[in-house]
Amino acid sequence: QVQLVESGGGLVQPGGSLKLSCAASRSDLPFYTMGWYRQAPGKQRELVATAFNDMQRTYADSVKGRFTISRAGAKNTVYLQMDSLKPEDTAVYYCRGVVSGIQYWGQGTQVTVSS
Repeated sequence: QVQLVESGGGLVQPGGSLKLSCAASRSDLPFYTMGWYRQAPGKQRELVATAFNDMQRTYADSVKGRFTISRAGAKNTVYLQMDSLKPEDTAVYYCRGVVSGIQYWGQGTQVTVSS
């Protein structure tokens, strides 16, 4: 069983920054992708950013230029640096990892952007 554990959420003012972290419970598995999704109240879960093991990165249009995803591949850890945060970024952020065709999800971490 693989677990993904997120950390780093919290309350921040508009224009502020937060950094989310997600670590897999097993460092020996070759995760093909690790990424971040978010779900705001009353909305569907949406992709925020994905990091592939070949260094490719993808971002939702709404976060391009503000968020940066990175991976520490050897440790199966993924980070999301969030800058210039907006109230509309408020959501529960979930980490997702895919290995051997199986996807795993973290439990989620709340990010609230409010003055």
